[in-house]
Amino acid sequence: MPGRPATRLGIRWRKGRNSRRCWLVTSERSSRPHYAHPVWHNLFAQVVRYGLAPAILSISGFFTANFLASGLYTWPRTSRILALCLTLLVLSYEFVYKEQYARTGSKEQARAALFYSCSIPYLVGMVLMFALWTW
Repeated sequence: MPGRPATRLGIRWRKGRNSRRCWLVTSERSSRPHYAHPVWHNLFAQVVRYGLAPAILSISGFFTANFLASGLYTWPRTSRILALCLTLLVLSYEFVYKEQYARTGSKEQARAALFYSCSIPYLVGMVLMFALWTW
């Protein structure tokens, strides 16, 4: 390609029709694979899937059940629970489902990971709250 050599980011100069300089962004740099540190990446994914996500979701299920059982549906409490549920959906999708899908390439295994790491702990937290509420 005519023009100056590429910079660190893969950006080259080229001359346009009216001989002005124009930026041309090439994909030279992005075509090379970027490797994350595999040991750290795998450890982080396992800690999130087996430790952090179930703990956060079981506590969140507990507080959601507390909100439902209390009967005090004020706007501040309702907005907190809605924000909590939306946050849990996003975090479960980003850190459990997408990670498992990227590792295995199977949607069924990703759904199973989502079920075992997110849905079951959330339901356990809810059942625990309802059990304590009735006891």
